[in-house]
Amino acid sequence: MNDTINCQLNHRTIRVFKDQLLSAEIVTTLVNVARHTATSHFLQAFSIISVTDPNLKAAIRNISKQAYVGTNGHLFIFIADQYRDAIIGQEMGHPENILGDADRMIAGFSDAILAVQNTVNAAESMGLGAVILGSILNDAQQLIDLLHLPKLTFPVLGLEIGYPAQQPQLKPRLPEQFVHFENSYQLPTPIVSQLSHYDKVVHDYYDMRETNQRVDTFTNQIYKSLTDVPEKRNQLLHTLHQQGFLVADQN
Repeated sequence: MNDTINCQLNHRTIRVFKDQLLSAEIVTTLVNVARHTATSHFLQAFSIISVTDPNLKAAIRNISKQAYVGTNGHLFIFIADQYRDAIIGQEMGHPENILGDADRMIAGFSDAILAVQNTVNAAESMGLGAVILGSILNDAQQLIDLLHLPKLTFPVLGLEIGYPAQQPQLKPRLPEQFVHFENSYQLPTPIVSQLSHYDKVVHDYYDMRETNQRVDTFTNQIYKSLTDVPEKRNQLLHTLHQQGFLVADQN
């Protein structure tokens, strides 16, 4: 056990931030941490957009349908970016490329996701709080238009970082035997009955937490998610094609 592990084991998503901007030095430090993240084949196939324009923040808040997005804190959008490599190829006389195939798309997404987590770890080590925003994909095409993203780029995750103005309870995670196996996939079954204790822990967490109390369990959340598709999320594959990804893989 050390300070880094203790910080990670006590990770809490922060959705309420103080009305205090991050300094330019802190933003630069966080971006530098992201830049030094492990990357597939050293392609560094991601980019970061800092969103500072109030109107643009409001538009992203509308996409996310989360009232806290862009209100306080610093808003980053992490982009899978194979466009930069495509331009390098063109300038070096190699306009044909495979940068839109599944392999390179996954590499770009992986690079962006790893960079997000690295940035969160750095922010929390500085006493800052963070919320990762998958909700930016509620309307990926609109976000692409708002950010003027070229082909072979795609928004992956938003990340808002700021000075915490709340201290939420620690959210309980799945027991280890449901996520960690040895040598092969060995999910305990029947799973629902074996998750009964965890369901109770999650139920108590939702019932007792200080904000947004509700009656729910983990398995009930999973059950509801099987048919609950947020508006326009079912258009993601089409939008990926529009951005030049997976086009060669359609057949």
